[in-house]
Amino acid sequence: MLDTYLVAPKTLRRLRTGPASAFIDGFADALNRDGYSAASVVRYIRAADHLGRFMLMSGNPLTEVGPQTLEVFRRHLPMCNCPDAKGGTANHHVYFGAKRFLEYLMGIGVCEARNPSPATICEPAIVSGFRQWMRKHRGAKPATLRLYCRDVTVMLESLGHDVSGWDPKGVRTFLLDSARKCGVSTAEKRVTSVRAFLRYLGVHGLCRAGLDQAVPTLAHWRLSTFPQCLATDDVDRLIAACDGHSLRTLRDRAIVLLLVRLGVRAGDLANLRMKDIEWETGTLRVSGKGRYEVRLPLPQDAGEALLRYLESRPRVTGDDRVFVRNIAPFRPLVSGDGISSVVKRALKRAKVSSPAKGAHLLRHTAATEMLRHGLPLDQIGMVLRHRGIDTTAYYAKVDFALLRRIAQPWPEVKK
Repeated sequence: MLDTYLVAPKTLRRLRTGPASAFIDGFADALNRDGYSAASVVRYIRAADHLGRFMLMSGNPLTEVGPQTLEVFRRHLPMCNCPDAKGGTANHHVYFGAKRFLEYLMGIGVCEARNPSPATICEPAIVSGFRQWMRKHRGAKPATLRLYCRDVTVMLESLGHDVSGWDPKGVRTFLLDSARKCGVSTAEKRVTSVRAFLRYLGVHGLCRAGLDQAVPTLAHWRLSTFPQCLATDDVDRLIAACDGHSLRTLRDRAIVLLLVRLGVRAGDLANLRMKDIEWETGTLRVSGKGRYEVRLPLPQDAGEALLRYLESRPRVTGDDRVFVRNIAPFRPLVSGDGISSVVKRALKRAKVSSPAKGAHLLRHTAATEMLRHGLPLDQIGMVLRHRGIDTTAYYAKVDFALLRRIAQPWPEVKK
């Protein structure tokens, strides 16, 4: 495979006799499969050879390369004096090439896979049990579990690990003290985390029954503001900003149309799989919070955009998720953050100014558009998968025409 990218006999001889020579050809083949350009493959091959020579100078075999070794290698680059290292010095391509090489070595079993994060290793047993329970019984996603377990760990450090001795006063004091030290949003999330943890303890008889009822509700009027959404003209500009025939524009157009037509969440699209698209019935199977699954009708324009994208989508081995990166390595977008990044860049290209920049802006926009077209609130709630009508009623405030019909005149103040 090296001969595909390099022709100089001297260079080929140096790479195939170096410390990493046993893996260079396989690494080049893997980079080619992942869709890297020829220039990137050459840079990363040189970086792999450089890493092998660095390990040789350090007196360690390649089998001992790990994340900490990469950090030492990165600091070594500006002052590199490795013999025959032709991979550059302070160039970031060298570090990223070495990182890709480590991933390849771990994939073929030469190096040990990365260990779990220290936070997970040091996690108390009761927190690990809570994590597993939330994943199994509540369908909580990894990002949610990280947040919950972080807050629970802080609570254990504050109130002690003997949860059987916790009382309502201690729980309330902990939350109120936390609320004074952080913002409203953080405090609200901590309240939710603690309430879920206390319910878990109660179910398993590990704490006083009903202790979750001691969790205070922070004063926050969710319906006091207007939903942040785009005007119809801004939506048209946003969609137009995704026109084109490149892989990026085809993907971005499909994502934007699905968000603005169906009001799905960013995480819904990140987890969307090929089998969830039911072309025969023209529906999309979406599983969101709490594994609540619904089938949504696939609009014509969104369906056409999705089909055009799938016709040019790079092949990803071992994964059937629909949306992937548009540059090598072609891997799935692993979370809703990647979907929100697509929306942010599209808003910037369309020169649309909005206080909110992520994918949830388009969920609000979809709801308000449905309302403007006369769809009843209960049906909007079904599409958005709201658990209560009160949540959907939040969008009724943007129906100014209806509000004008029911608004009562304000009596004049008599002096």
